[in-house]
Amino acid sequence: MKVFLDTNVLVSAVATRGLCADVLREVFRHHHLIISPKLLTELETVFRRTLGLPQNMIFEFIEVIKQDSQLSTPSPLLNVKIRDKEDLSMLSSALNGGADLFITGDKELLGLKSVKNMDIVSPRMFWERLKA
Repeated sequence: MKVFLDTNVLVSAVATRGLCADVLREVFRHHHLIISPKLLTELETVFRRTLGLPQNMIFEFIEVIKQDSQLSTPSPLLNVKIRDKEDLSMLSSALNGGADLFITGDKELLGLKSVKNMDIVSPRMFWERLKA
């Protein structure tokens, strides 16, 4: 399955031990990760400004992410009604990369439930699907 992990999920996976870290490991082991240039830029910014990680750690993590994933760029922006227009680029990149799932903690995106043929789920919902 092709999966796009939103910035908040990847940051949580790095910052804490828990569900998001488990989700990231599961995606690396058994699924295909889709990423975008915007996602990588957001990750670097959050890691540096919010978490205060050293540049070499940020670089190493981003290189690991890039090695085992498919880079996808956004296609023309979607006509989806959301407040944060920056999220449209992420959704568009995920769709353009053929993602089956978009995993996020963003409540507004979760409220969409799906866009075209891509389901939008929380890390917990993804984990529960795996158990089923």
